[in-house]
Amino acid sequence: MMDQNQHLSKTAEAQHSEKRKTRNYCNGFKMFLAALSLSFISKTLSAIIMKGSITQIERRFDISSSTVGLIDGSFEMGNLLVILFVSYFGAKLHRPKLIGIGCFVMGIGSILTALPHFFMGYYRFSKDTPINPSENSTSSLSTCLINQNLLLNRTSLEIVGKGWEKESGSHMWIYILLGNMLRGIGETPITPLGISYIDDFAKEGHSSFYLGNLFAVTMIGPIIGFLLVSLFSKMYVDVGYIDLSTIRITPKDSRWVGAWWLGFLVAGIISIISSIPFFFLPKNLDKPRKEKKASVSLPVQNEEKSQMAHLIKQGQNVSETVAGFFQSLKNILTNPLYVITLVLTLLQASSHIGIITYVFKYVEQQYGQSASETSILFGFITIPTFASGVFTGGYIIKKFKFTLVGIAKFSFCSHMLSFLFHLLNFALICENKSVAGLTLTYDGNNPVASHINVPLSYCNSDCNCDQRQWEPLCGDNGITYISPCLAGCKSSSGSKKSVMFHNCSCVEVNGFQSRNNSMKLGECPKNDQCTRKFYVYIVVQIFIFFSSALGSTSNIMLVFKNVEPELKSLAMGFHSLTIRTLGGIPAPIYFGALIDRACMKWSVNNYGKQGSCRIYNSTLYGNTFFGLTTGLKLPALVLYVVLISVMKKKYQRKDIKTSENERKSVNEANLEPLSSDAAVDHETHI
Repeated sequence: MMDQNQHLSKTAEAQHSEKRKTRNYCNGFKMFLAALSLSFISKTLSAIIMKGSITQIERRFDISSSTVGLIDGSFEMGNLLVILFVSYFGAKLHRPKLIGIGCFVMGIGSILTALPHFFMGYYRFSKDTPINPSENSTSSLSTCLINQNLLLNRTSLEIVGKGWEKESGSHMWIYILLGNMLRGIGETPITPLGISYIDDFAKEGHSSFYLGNLFAVTMIGPIIGFLLVSLFSKMYVDVGYIDLSTIRITPKDSRWVGAWWLGFLVAGIISIISSIPFFFLPKNLDKPRKEKKASVSLPVQNEEKSQMAHLIKQGQNVSETVAGFFQSLKNILTNPLYVITLVLTLLQASSHIGIITYVFKYVEQQYGQSASETSILFGFITIPTFASGVFTGGYIIKKFKFTLVGIAKFSFCSHMLSFLFHLLNFALICENKSVAGLTLTYDGNNPVASHINVPLSYCNSDCNCDQRQWEPLCGDNGITYISPCLAGCKSSSGSKKSVMFHNCSCVEVNGFQSRNNSMKLGECPKNDQCTRKFYVYIVVQIFIFFSSALGSTSNIMLVFKNVEPELKSLAMGFHSLTIRTLGGIPAPIYFGALIDRACMKWSVNNYGKQGSCRIYNSTLYGNTFFGLTTGLKLPALVLYVVLISVMKKKYQRKDIKTSENERKSVNEANLEPLSSDAAVDHETHI
């Protein structure tokens, strides 16, 4: 009876222990899944904020598009610095803590990106802007006062000289680069280690469900990112420090800089918060109803001996492992299908990276939209369009059960469709603005062949204006003038944003009466035709995003389906490394360098050096931007044709060999019974 009670008590304890293990396992896994979801949200949020703030950073630090491209590519540089370490040691170390460290480093990188704002002086969008923006910012605007030119020029120099005392220098953008690189380092372990942890400790057959939920929740990050970029872009960069009523420019002005730093602070804080739970999670989650290995009860001496033997054996196998790695690498690099797929996806990725980096800037410059409007617009069209495209593409592949050649054909068709829609962008490029001194003569009567060194007109030749200044005004004739002085304006009235300039002699030349020669600050808006093109452009982008997303799943399948099963991981890893190295780093730089060639008017920073671009040649910008993407997309389509052709030959050859083998086996099977019957007949005859 006593033995039976003891047995029952032990059984109850075992059941209780098993329940406790199950509960701890479930709680730990749920906590990990929640923390990983937050980390995925924070990393996508940071990425969108960086892409959406490119134009703001360019203007704030007075740098060119190619330099901004270098800053954007620094994220991939940071990623590459630690990707090998994470790939090799990640699974052997404490994965949750490693992910937590990554999230923390990512948060520190975002905060470091925002720090230069606090070390720099007030943003001065014009040389004539007072050192303290709270002063009347329109009182110092230079007009055409012939007898006071020397005084005005001296005052302008004094203002610039004082600006050096307040500005921290044009090289502060290096902190942005380092912060973005640090963000890339921190993000590296999150995805591979997080997914492998879920795959290892999820219940059997449930990992795909959890990963689907994880990627669905991740879409919250871009949504919040676009909303934050839109919100902060409307705020002036020095919000909270100055009287905003004294700022005379608007968000649509090419000199406007929003509160870009606020987005990075928010993203950094969220990343740091997401790192905290990982430090309280175990290295491994004990799944319920799993027996302990017998080796746990071995004596210490035997355990130490086995560990030593394992280390010796591991050391002997290092050379074999290295040789095996290079042999495997050789196998995938001598696989023509893999190499063709690698090159065509690299070309596609480079075009996509360039578009994503500079599309905000393009819409702002081409169609006159503000950064806030552009961000909210792309947030509404890209996320649902891309998600529906990926889902539809996956459904079509599953529904029709495509072969590998069929998958390649489907991918080619989807990207060909995207390419055809992409060509429509050339027809949606707006004409250049009418700008006196850049596209027209200073009197506004005649077009000029080049925007470089346009000679002064008799209406402003006696004003001795500073031609480097950019303080645009819009005349009633629809022409934008570079500055009040170059427009020949003699006087001004009003204050702040409502200032008006009068007696502008360069406007009088056009035949307007004196009552119509007044001008207001700000560039003239785009014409109605350009506005209509903008609406068509939005519709075209929806079709481009959707058709590109259709083939995204098939692209991934082509990468690892054309190699041996044991080389899949290496093939995917090398593919990712190539895209990051040859696509993610150089693409933003050479896109930016070519976009810089379309600039018509550069700002001049406090050191007298070229700063950021104030206005672009719209036609040249559009043709360069879309011409470069076309030059990358078209060879990729040609490679698709080559890939399909090579795949057909390879798999047809396999089918022929298979059918021949089957035919031989059938013949042999038919011959065998005949020979046995003949033997029986022979024996019977004897």
